[in-house]
Amino acid sequence: MAAASATHHRDLRTGRSIWSARRRPAISSKPLTRDIVCDAVVVGAGVSGALIAEALSEAGLRTVIVDRRGPAEGSTAASTAMLQYELDTPLSLMAARIGREKAERIWRRSRQAVDALRERTERLGLAVDGATRGSIYLDGNVLDADGLAREADARRRAGFEVELLKPAAVLERYGIKGRHALIGFGNYSADPRRMTLGYLNAAIARGARLYSPVDICDIDAREDGVTLHSARGPEIRARHVVMATGYEMMKGIPRKGNRIISSWSIATRPQPRAIWPTAAMIWEAADPYLYIRTTPRGEVICGGEDEEIADAGERDAKLPGKIRTLSRKLAALLPGIDATPVHGWAGSFGDSPVGTPTIGRIPRMPNCYAAMGYGGNGITFSMMAAQMLRGLICGYGDPDADLVSFHRKF
Repeated sequence: MAAASATHHRDLRTGRSIWSARRRPAISSKPLTRDIVCDAVVVGAGVSGALIAEALSEAGLRTVIVDRRGPAEGSTAASTAMLQYELDTPLSLMAARIGREKAERIWRRSRQAVDALRERTERLGLAVDGATRGSIYLDGNVLDADGLAREADARRRAGFEVELLKPAAVLERYGIKGRHALIGFGNYSADPRRMTLGYLNAAIARGARLYSPVDICDIDAREDGVTLHSARGPEIRARHVVMATGYEMMKGIPRKGNRIISSWSIATRPQPRAIWPTAAMIWEAADPYLYIRTTPRGEVICGGEDEEIADAGERDAKLPGKIRTLSRKLAALLPGIDATPVHGWAGSFGDSPVGTPTIGRIPRMPNCYAAMGYGGNGITFSMMAAQMLRGLICGYGDPDADLVSFHRKF
């Protein structure tokens, strides 16, 4: 009888994402056939695990990565990879909930994470179809025109550069009718699968080892180290363990109010001549909201229609209807775009009460850490986790760890 897994198994995506249609870079992965010893184990070879493993390997730790599927085979391939510093919860509303000082610190750290991800990716020379893009944040049922103006004030007070536009300017500049908009700058987009494999390969080049498929069925965490037991028998002994299993989080880890939701996405044919000026990312101050980005080839990716659905069967049954809805909404917002879907897919993602991740030491599990990138800024939070966990594991800490720890009060 097979041993039970230490993580919750989920069917994380369905359909064919735009990234799955692209050729993936080669990567060296092998089965775990014997007991091994290392400094750090990263459980999960998606984008979070890749960024964390690369950071730990650069810090000089003997690093091992394991995944029960294979690299970039979970939620990563379903991400739309809009790597924004702007959190789903507007700064003005977050400040009202948790206080201005904490809200501004979280937003600033998110901006630093986006900048660091872009700079690190370029420094490593990774080909990820990366592009720096602004953002067009449209009024909606969460922030109306007055709310968008208050949000602009909150961001300016925190040190962010923004521009507030009235509908006539939005129409003239971007061809979007009847909407107020808050313009942001300095976000990033990429191919999430190529990014994941690029960072894993960078870690492997420094001596990290990647094993898959490996399903961890038990973790024995003690003050002197951690032993991971795999379902097929071999054990891994490490000084530190990082759980980066995305939305299949380890059983027994505190949830901090996080929950699984479903999201749907489409992508069009390449149409570079039809793209709006600046090719800025577009999203709405609405619930549920629409979000739109382009690729360097001129494809348009549109996602949203999120629902609080954790069941994969229920999520997948809605895919045909959601594809039609997204195509219709895309065409209505941007009439100059051919909104015919070439790709359509669904994915399970995580949400959190304030739109922030949970990163840090796992309570009552010595030497164990978690990177729970719940909230709408998954890959931005992945980079934040890589920075913070490197600091915590290497002993020099992180000035913002309190904002996302398991012990925070919000």
